[in-house]
Amino acid sequence: MHGKGVRLKRLFKHSRRLFIVPMDHGITVGPVEGLKDMGRTVKQVVGGGVDAVIVHKGLVGQITELLGPEGGELIVHLSASTAFAPAPNKKELISSVEHAIRLGATGVSVHVNLGDAHESQMLKDLGKVAEHCAFWGMPLLAMMYVRDGIEESEYDPAKIRHAARVAEEVGADIIKVNYTGSADTFAEVTRSVKVPVVIAGGPKLASTRDLLAMISNAIEAGAGGVALGRNVFQDRDPQLLAGKIRRVLDEQLSGEEIDELIKL
Repeated sequence: MHGKGVRLKRLFKHSRRLFIVPMDHGITVGPVEGLKDMGRTVKQVVGGGVDAVIVHKGLVGQITELLGPEGGELIVHLSASTAFAPAPNKKELISSVEHAIRLGATGVSVHVNLGDAHESQMLKDLGKVAEHCAFWGMPLLAMMYVRDGIEESEYDPAKIRHAARVAEEVGADIIKVNYTGSADTFAEVTRSVKVPVVIAGGPKLASTRDLLAMISNAIEAGAGGVALGRNVFQDRDPQLLAGKIRRVLDEQLSGEEIDELIKL
């Protein structure tokens, strides 16, 4: 397990809180704003202090020179589906741990939608990937969402707590879930597992103030970091915003300090 420990240290190199920018959206929804020039966007977020980016295997070659010990780490996403699919919540494995290793990845990620009709297959895939990760010493990030057809479920504290526990029991090293909406309810999630829990960004928020306040509240509740996609790479200045998020993660700023930070 030494290799996994070494790689986890690379991911958490800035502090004990992890800052990831998922950029795997291109398969799901196409080349949306912020992902049309991958090199430019990755350069910006890495310049702002991001620990790692998540991309699919085919885009690694476009960003290799921007990653490494002095920049961000590479996490290769192994599962996917498109918005065109009859069952878009059914995620299929499209790559492997071994291929991610050949690409130079520091970690891999897998997406699971609990409550979907195809949950059992996605859990089976997550379990297989977890075993390969254990064999090769590769950190595994499990993206766990509740998609049971009930709109409120995605942010239901009890269901998110359950989703986090599922990921830990199957073998994930880092768990990504939706924020429950309050520090009190999210603390129930982080207390339910012993591995780091990072919050997803979800749809783009209305303001930077809302985003930074959410991050601060999640950290107060014991979150191990954030995995923010559209809220970062679709910002008008991803590098500046990433730098502000980095400060909130590292310094756990008060509400007043966040207000001052927004003005910068």
